[in-house]
Amino acid sequence: MHETRRRQISRRSLLRATGATAGAVTLGTGIAQAAGRAQPQGAARAAGSAQGSGYAHPGLLHTGADLDRMAAKVKAGAAPYAAGFARLSANRHAQSGWTANPQATVYRGAGSPQNYAILYNDVHAAYQNALRYHVDGDTAHADTAVAILNSWSSKLTSLEGSADRFLAAGLYGYQIANAAELVRDRDDFELDRFRTMLTTVFAPVSESFLKDHNNAVVTNYWTNWDLTAMACVLATGIFCDDEARVARVVEYFENGAGLGSVRNAIPVVGDDGLAEWLEAGRDQGHALLGVGLMGTVCEMAWNQGIDLYGYDDSRFLKGAQYVAKWSLGGDVSYTANTRRKGAIGGWSGSETASDAAPVDPTMTRPIWAMISNHYTKRRGLSAPYLTRIAAKATPEGGGGDYGPNSGGYDQLGFGTLAFTRDKVTGSGAGAGGGTGGGTGGGKPAGAGSASPSGSASPSGPAANAPGGSAPGPGSATTPAGGNSGDLASTGTGDLAAWTAATGITALAGGLLLLRRRGKTQQEHPRTGGGAHSK
Repeated sequence: MHETRRRQISRRSLLRATGATAGAVTLGTGIAQAAGRAQPQGAARAAGSAQGSGYAHPGLLHTGADLDRMAAKVKAGAAPYAAGFARLSANRHAQSGWTANPQATVYRGAGSPQNYAILYNDVHAAYQNALRYHVDGDTAHADTAVAILNSWSSKLTSLEGSADRFLAAGLYGYQIANAAELVRDRDDFELDRFRTMLTTVFAPVSESFLKDHNNAVVTNYWTNWDLTAMACVLATGIFCDDEARVARVVEYFENGAGLGSVRNAIPVVGDDGLAEWLEAGRDQGHALLGVGLMGTVCEMAWNQGIDLYGYDDSRFLKGAQYVAKWSLGGDVSYTANTRRKGAIGGWSGSETASDAAPVDPTMTRPIWAMISNHYTKRRGLSAPYLTRIAAKATPEGGGGDYGPNSGGYDQLGFGTLAFTRDKVTGSGAGAGGGTGGGTGGGKPAGAGSASPSGSASPSGPAANAPGGSAPGPGSATTPAGGNSGDLASTGTGDLAAWTAATGITALAGGLLLLRRRGKTQQEHPRTGGGAHSK
C-alpha cells in the first residue's frame, strides 16, 4: 500500500506472511490442555516464527488486515478514519523526534521515588509512532518506535514500589507489548531482548498478582487490578508465542476466583439485556477503566481465534451496555455486593457497595469504539448504548489527550482510527474470532450464542458476594494508624479524582459501607485500591 513501508519488510515479515498464506490451523493442544477446556473450532493462527509454532503476528490489538484497512481508509479520506488519524498525528507522543529516557528500575506507589510517568510516556510514544508508521508509511516513525523500545529493553531490570507496582506491570506491560508487536518485523528491532524483558520484568509481577493477590484475600482488590494483570500476561503470551500463558488468562477470565473474572466482574444479569458491572458500585472512573481493560483482553484473544467477547452468552456485552447507559446518565439497577477484604493471616474486614455511584456524563475514556464495533459490526448485534457512547467519544484520542496524569494513559486509545469497521454480512456475522479479519472461527466451550438479552436471574457466584458466599464483618479492624505492610497501598499524590463523588464510611468491625450523594470520602486506610485514572 505504501511503497516506503513495503521496502522495509524484513525477512521475518516474509516468513510470517508465508505462514499466514499457508492456511489457517487450529490452536495447539497446549492451550486446551493447560486451560482444561475445548479449543475454539476454526480458530485460526498463522506461523509467527521460522519454526512455525507461533501465534499470528501482528496479532495483539491490531492484525495485518486491521492495519491495511486503516491505511486504505485514511488514504481515501474516509470518515471517521481521517478524523481519527488527524487526532493521532496531532498528539505530541506521535512525533518522530521523541527521545526515550529508559530507567533501570521503575517505581510506582508511595514510599518510593516514583518515576513511572517516564515509562508510560515513552510507551505511548512508541505505540503512537508505530501506529502512525503503519498508516502513513513514514519510516521515521518506525525508527522512533524501535529506538524507544530497544532503549528500554537494554536497561529496564525491575518494577518496584508499593502494591501499585502490580498496576505498573499490568498496564505498561500490555501496552509496551502492543507497541512492539507493530514493529517486531523490523530488522533493527531487538526482538529476543524484548521478549526477555517481557518475560522477566513485566509478566512475572502480573502472574504473581493473579496467583496470590499480594498475599491478600482474593476479593480484596477491585476488578481492574486483575484485569491489568490479565492483559499483561495475555499480551506477553501472544507476543512470545507462549501457549501456557495464553491458556492461563483464558481460564482465569472464565473461572478465576478474583474479581477480574467475567462472572465476578459482572455478577448479575438482568432480563433487560443489561448486566451489572461490579465496580459501578465504586465510582465511574474505575468502572470505565475495567470495561476498557476487559475489552482489551477480549480483543487480543479474538485476534488469535479465542472468543471471550461471546463467552457466557456475551456476558461482557451486557456489562458494557450497562456501563454505557449508566455513564450516559441513565438509570440502572444495582444489587448490593459485599466483598471480603484483608491480608492472609492478618487483618480482615468487608466492604459493601449498595448502589451505583453518581456519574459525570461528560467523563470519557477511549474505550468504546473497539467494543461497539465488535458487537455491532463484527457480530451484527444491537447495542444502542454502546453505539451512542462511542459516537459521543468520536474521534477517540490516546495517551496525552485525556489529561497529564496516569489515568489518561491507562488505554492506548485511537479506537476511531483503529477499530471502526464495516458491518459483517452473511454467515460471518456473529461468528467467533479469527486471525486477521476476525470473522471466522467458533466459540469456546461454554460460550452461548451471542444474543442481545440475558437471563432474568444472576449466574456465577452469589450475587451479593463476588467470589463466594456473602461474608459477615471481619473479626478484626485495621490496626491503629492503618499500617498495612503494603497491602494495596496507593500513591497518595496520584489518587483518582473520580472517587470524590463517592463517599466511603468506615464502620466498626472492619465493615465498609459505600454511601452516596452528599457524603465526603473517608477511605479505609487498608482497602484495596485500583488503577488510577485522573
